[in-house]
Amino acid sequence: MNMLERVRQSLKSDHAPTMKIGDTVRVHVKIVEGERERVQAFEGILIARRGSLNTATFTVRKISHGVGVERIFPVHSPNIEKVEVIRHGRVRRAKLYYLRDKKGKEAKVREREFRREGKSVRQAAASKAQEEPAESEESVAPDAEEEKSE
Repeated sequence: MNMLERVRQSLKSDHAPTMKIGDTVRVHVKIVEGERERVQAFEGILIARRGSLNTATFTVRKISHGVGVERIFPVHSPNIEKVEVIRHGRVRRAKLYYLRDKKGKEAKVREREFRREGKSVRQAAASKAQEEPAESEESVAPDAEEEKSE
């Protein structure tokens, strides 16, 4: 292991997030203002990832007051407190630079559905609700009679 590899391993952080392109993420960034330090959230769509190991970066895009704002974050930066995945997006591209030209509803990314045993999560929940039998009035009636007698 040469000197460069040792430096890379020492700078690697443990909080590397698991996120994919198209996900809506909220990045909590530490900001220093004079002597004060505070945490500011930047929420948007993950449009690109690049690099490897500790040089990896990701780009997040959001619309603020009608203006598109993109910010590039190093994955292993000590200034990133945490990254939350708000929504999982369904995309078929590695880079979503085409969103720069889209406006309004065109710029939305469809939500990814997770499949369970050949069914989507929504279908599985609907079938589970149908399988559970509703309580019949007969099972409720004996309890009501006991309460009356007491």
